[in-house]
Amino acid sequence: MNEMTDREPDGLVEPEARRREPLFNLPTIVVAMIALCVAIHLVRVGLLTSEQDYGLILRAAFFPARYSGDYVTDIYAFTSPLTASLLHGGWAHLIINMVWLAIFGSPLANRIGPVRFLLFWVLTALGADLLHFLARPDEVVPMLCASGAIAGKMGAAARFCFRIDRSAERPVFSGRRMSIVETLMSRQSVTFLVVWLLINVAAGVGFDFGGDGGIAWEAHIGGMLTGFLGISLFDRAAPRDHPPA
Repeated sequence: MNEMTDREPDGLVEPEARRREPLFNLPTIVVAMIALCVAIHLVRVGLLTSEQDYGLILRAAFFPARYSGDYVTDIYAFTSPLTASLLHGGWAHLIINMVWLAIFGSPLANRIGPVRFLLFWVLTALGADLLHFLARPDEVVPMLCASGAIAGKMGAAARFCFRIDRSAERPVFSGRRMSIVETLMSRQSVTFLVVWLLINVAAGVGFDFGGDGGIAWEAHIGGMLTGFLGISLFDRAAPRDHPPA
């Protein structure tokens, strides 16, 4: 009898453990993107000389002035809008971005799948680049902006009103995707978007963008808007249609 009382009955502990596990179970594509960004930064700070890192930035970062007509168009004009989304300005920038990627990217990747997630990353990165270019077409300061692509995941999350089903094997945005009008009528989504927008604008106006650095807040907004509007191109039907929260 003592042996039986020391053991938990089947079906009581296991489901609870399974419900907790998804909190730490990131989808493979998100782990791969985090690993890629971290590996690139480690190479930059640990293996490259200052001159080599400068050469990498020239080739891989996004320079709006590259498209102003005053510079020769080369292969990097086509690759840098995407490679810039894998670069970071420092360890703090990298860590913050990877945390947000894990939080918002994981349930999105579990919903739309790895291939669509990668295509969505490309779209939001380009959206971030575009708004940054429109705002500062002659800017010669390099933009290292994974933040724009990650902001796109936040914009997409708002279209699901941040509803996450954690009862499945992995956390996933649940229910149907809300329309733009429905999203703008949701207090939770609007509050998040407004606060996020104000933080980015406040951070942006506190820096001199004509100097050596700063926050590319236009790119953040461009990525968020692209994700908010563009998620409808990638979202597949939910396996179960949960009622809106």
